[in-house]
Amino acid sequence: MCGLAGMLLPAPVAEQAALESLARRMGDALIHRGPDDSGVWADAARGIALAHRRLSILDLSPLGHQPMASNDGRYVLAYNGEVYNFAALRAELETLGHTFRGHSDTEVLLAAFVAWGLDDTLQRANGMFAIALWDHAEQCLWLARDRVGKKPLYYGWAGQALVFGSELKALWQHPDFDNGIDRDALTLLLRLDYIPAPHCIHEHCFKLMPGRVLRLDAAAVAAGAAAHRPDQQQVPFWNARERMQQALAQPFVGSDAQAEEQLDGVLRDAVALRMVADVPVGVFLSGGTDSSVVAALMQAQSAAPIHSFSIGFEGSHHDEAPLAKALARHLGTDHTELYVSGADALAVVPQLPAMFDEPFADASQVPTALVARLARGAVTVALSGDGGDELFFGYGRYQRALRNWAMLGKVPAPLRRWMTAHAQRQGEASRTGGVAALLAETGARGIGDVYRNRITRWRDPVAAVRGAKGASSFYDLADPLHGAGSPADAMMLADFNTYLPDDLLCKVDRTSMAVSLEARAPLLDWRVAEFAWSLPLSMKHRDGVSKYLLKR
Repeated sequence: MCGLAGMLLPAPVAEQAALESLARRMGDALIHRGPDDSGVWADAARGIALAHRRLSILDLSPLGHQPMASNDGRYVLAYNGEVYNFAALRAELETLGHTFRGHSDTEVLLAAFVAWGLDDTLQRANGMFAIALWDHAEQCLWLARDRVGKKPLYYGWAGQALVFGSELKALWQHPDFDNGIDRDALTLLLRLDYIPAPHCIHEHCFKLMPGRVLRLDAAAVAAGAAAHRPDQQQVPFWNARERMQQALAQPFVGSDAQAEEQLDGVLRDAVALRMVADVPVGVFLSGGTDSSVVAALMQAQSAAPIHSFSIGFEGSHHDEAPLAKALARHLGTDHTELYVSGADALAVVPQLPAMFDEPFADASQVPTALVARLARGAVTVALSGDGGDELFFGYGRYQRALRNWAMLGKVPAPLRRWMTAHAQRQGEASRTGGVAALLAETGARGIGDVYRNRITRWRDPVAAVRGAKGASSFYDLADPLHGAGSPADAMMLADFNTYLPDDLLCKVDRTSMAVSLEARAPLLDWRVAEFAWSLPLSMKHRDGVSKYLLKR
């Protein structure tokens, strides 16, 4: 896990030292993401600079130093994340004649780019990553982000320069960066409590969407932000919607026992791959289903007790720490728990703006920051249970949305029209729940409208933000699966593409990296996701039990 930053200019510059100095300043803004090493590479004649901050996880030697050049000299790479199947890729590359100096996954990635090209390498790579790759042959910069969006990557224009980095604070270091607020992005914040990709809180600035690749050259930089169309120019190498459609077209048809066996196999391997590190590894253990499954599979594949971590809140009626402690005792983990007070939680709040840079209104960032700090005292890598709800129908709002949509179908059309008009008169009161919230769903044309109502915080944010025209997200697609799949599939896909990367994974990345801790999510291995999408809903929700197959 690391941090990367850099810039691409529309024309050559004369001062190599000045270019390197600015890139270094951008990289050093990310020192929390990589306290172990730093590096800068620049080519003034091409107007390109890359900076890197390293958190050493694999190959702790200087042979893992970045930015790193390929053996043939074509590519220079600054990379944040981990490719978990790097050992298998390395073995395959060695049969093709490639040799390696060290044991880092960075060196394997570069050799793979030489052997197979960018797109094929990304298809083969199983991991979490954000990549900035300079291609001498094509005189272009490639930016890429992992399939699910575990690792962040921002980019935007600062004067005439294109700047990019793992966090906005790196972009802010450029003297020409304009920190003006994108008012349309602000409307999304009011609706969702976060700003989904490709939008960003700043004007002329964007997030790379999950599973996307962006090609930039001097001409694209010179054209500026006004000519940039992220929805068109960010090209997918993996598309969750298409993969779900393919999985639904070839559904799993076996028994519960067969599904359980297959899920156990792919999950066991996903966990094993994410336990590989040259530093101590542990697990966040909440006592819930998802983290419990991860912890159990980790302990089953470890000769020694694994490290597990949980926090509890003094005086809380929803404290999961006792469950986590009981599970840890059952599994035999080396468990650490911390009970915190309201004052402890409040003390975290002033630190949050420096962690997130963008406005972020998910209150669970506080306990996530606390458990990350706790874990960092003993380990450098921690596995989490993120992804189980979106893949296995875990959220209660899914069931409520389906129930309400079924109820609305029984309401006569004239009465629904009256109820809709009444809800509109309620205005923002309809977002507070109760009868007003239910009335707001009466005008729904389908499950998508009902679900949007469920996850919307502010129903008409454009009216609240002066000068805003509004912006859309994946949630605004009327039929995200184009007729394939069920309403349940559509809701889970919408969350997988939006809430998961832009809220949950953002929260985990920023809070863990603030203390130089790498967080890994085995449930979000792409093989687990695609298998989950092939399962019928009855294996995810049965007799009122959500995550049915996971709980078996």
